[in-house]
Amino acid sequence: MEPQRHCCLLGLCILLSLAGVTVQGSPNKVDSNCARCPQHARCVNRTHCTCEPGFRTTNEKEFFSDLLEICEDINECAGPNGVQCGPNADCKNVDGSYNCSCVTGFSLPSGEKQFKNSSENKCQDVDECRHNSSLCKPHGVCINVPGDYTCTCQPGFGKSQKDTSKICTDIDECRAKQFPCHNTANCTNTQGSFKCQCPKGYRPLPDSKDVTPNTICQGISFTSWTLPPGVTSKSLSHFLNNTQNHIQNFTAVTAEEVFKGLLEEVDQLLGNPGDMEALPISTRLKVATTLLTGLEDVLRTLSQALPSGQLHTRTSKGTELALERQFPENRAESINLRHRDTQMMLNRDVVWGKNHSDSAVVGLISNHGLKNLLANATLKVDPKKEVSLKKKYETSVRGGQPVLLSTVSSIFVSNPDTQTLSSPVTLAFNHPDVPIKWKQEVICAFWERDSDGSGHWATRGCEKTGSSDTSTTCTCTHLSSFAILMAQYDIEDWSLSVITQVGLAVSLVCLLLCILTFLLCRSLQGSRNTIHLHLCLCLFVGSTIFLAGTTNKTYEVGLQCRLVAGLLHYFFLAAFCWMCLEGLELYFLVVQVFNAHGLRKRWLFLLGYGMPGLIVAISAAIYSEGYGRERYCWLSLERGFLWSFLGPVTVIIALNAIIFVITVWKLTQKFSDINPDMKKLKKARALTITAIAQLCVLGCTWVFGLFLFGPETQVLNYIFTILNCFQGFFLFLLHCLLNKKVREEYRRWICIATKSKYSEFSTSTSGTATQSRSLRPSQESGM
Repeated sequence: MEPQRHCCLLGLCILLSLAGVTVQGSPNKVDSNCARCPQHARCVNRTHCTCEPGFRTTNEKEFFSDLLEICEDINECAGPNGVQCGPNADCKNVDGSYNCSCVTGFSLPSGEKQFKNSSENKCQDVDECRHNSSLCKPHGVCINVPGDYTCTCQPGFGKSQKDTSKICTDIDECRAKQFPCHNTANCTNTQGSFKCQCPKGYRPLPDSKDVTPNTICQGISFTSWTLPPGVTSKSLSHFLNNTQNHIQNFTAVTAEEVFKGLLEEVDQLLGNPGDMEALPISTRLKVATTLLTGLEDVLRTLSQALPSGQLHTRTSKGTELALERQFPENRAESINLRHRDTQMMLNRDVVWGKNHSDSAVVGLISNHGLKNLLANATLKVDPKKEVSLKKKYETSVRGGQPVLLSTVSSIFVSNPDTQTLSSPVTLAFNHPDVPIKWKQEVICAFWERDSDGSGHWATRGCEKTGSSDTSTTCTCTHLSSFAILMAQYDIEDWSLSVITQVGLAVSLVCLLLCILTFLLCRSLQGSRNTIHLHLCLCLFVGSTIFLAGTTNKTYEVGLQCRLVAGLLHYFFLAAFCWMCLEGLELYFLVVQVFNAHGLRKRWLFLLGYGMPGLIVAISAAIYSEGYGRERYCWLSLERGFLWSFLGPVTVIIALNAIIFVITVWKLTQKFSDINPDMKKLKKARALTITAIAQLCVLGCTWVFGLFLFGPETQVLNYIFTILNCFQGFFLFLLHCLLNKKVREEYRRWICIATKSKYSEFSTSTSGTATQSRSLRPSQESGM
């Protein structure tokens, strides 16, 4: 028992010691005799504790003496019996108390933040929109509501999912469940809106507009680019096939590559024309027209799939393309496109025309390789230009053979009505410095399509506004393919016209007299008379045709002009063939010791008329379009067709020259014989001299005539005109007036006409005496 008693006393002592420590460290000590109280409590009667106002014990006893009891805060705002602060106010509990405060959006008129009961509640609404003007900006409008505000969003903007009442953000219409664009168009979201645009390679229908919700797109369709009718060319067919491949691969991303590929195909075609070089001039001009117009159509169509802005590309050979596409919102007053050698400026009305809602395209393409393809193209001068040239040269002027100086630059726009522009287009070209000669001028010209698909240079509607040695500026009232040309004008010289008219009239009269003489003169019967007769007949017909129809006033190579050229070809060749027959006749007479009777008449006619007919038939079969030119109805310079005349003429002149050399050599041998037959020798000498003189008359005439249908000088022009127009007179003088037998026949005819007595004996005697006197010195010198 004793040990247990000691243990209880020891435990009581320890507990009293701990209690004493607690009482000594209590902060609520009232006096030294009061029991210890917990936090938020005070001592009552030195024996008990009670909680301060706003606190209570866990068992809700007002007084307590338990040393382990605590005081906790009373939540006056909780429960159905809690403090009621009134409308638009909230109760907020604090340690040992509470506060009432206005909810967000309300405030006390006094400006106080807190109050204690509903009787003090004077809450009123706060207008946030008035106090903060930046609320709901920039895409919404602030609207005040009791205790709050809300934002009304602008079209294209909506409430954020985080704050559906106040923050306005862009709505992505393209991601909406209901697609806002037509299924043929692409949707592009923008701030507050969206755009419906056609995919690259497509364009909007005419009744819809790109970038609008009702846009309906269609694929870009190309006009058929095929060979011109009647043209067969492997090179051109290969070019068109390659072009089609480039078009099929066109996208906006590859636009510049496709455009450059098309231009390189053009360079390849013009740089290596292949079988196009063999095409006749009219066909080559058709190809040039098809190439120019077709390339414009393709580039104009492809440009409609480009975005707004400019595109510029250039090939290694210098072909350049500049494009610009505009929409109504970025339409400029004027457009300026520049190349290395060409610059263009035009007004926006020229590009847009009557279209004010759709997009518009303008392009400029310049090419250096068209010079050979357009070679020998004609120039048509408009009436206004002809009047100014007539004043300048004081005579009638027609367009001559032009020389291309600059690049050929084509302009194309969306506006289909470009024949008469509301304002002119201005073009500036750089070109080489060339000397300007008489009858030459640097002009502005454009390529004009003919009704048959060919083309020519023209000046209508284009004027030169400025020029220097290496540059020229033009203004034109229509759009086409333009270039700077060196024009060689065909100026009508009145003096040459007078010489031609008078000379041909005299020649025709003289040739007619020759024909009558050879038909009626009995003393001239023989093969040489036949040759001279048909020589004069051919020249008479050829000169008549030359006088009547060699000048082509219409500049159109029609059937009539081709017929005139063919007849001239035939009859002038026939004249040279009969001249050649005279040389052969002389060969048989002299070289074969004067025993030959010459060629029979059937051989004369076969060679005199059959040989030129065969040459003309072969020439027409090979190249029928070689007959006729724009300036003259004569043989074309294309494919060397002029040599179908020059070749035989050269051979005939050379052959006759050889025959005459042999004849003179043989005559020299005969004269050196011991016993020469003087009568025959004199006859052969006379025939030889006559034939050589005839060769000089006809040969020299056509030697100078070679320059008539090409670039001639004024001196050569006069020489040819005089020799050609008076060659009938020269033949009449040579074969009639200088022939003794013909003179005697003329005297007889005159006597018969005048009824005078004609004495053949006296005439012969007089002639014999004269001949004897002329031979005596030679005989004496020979002795």
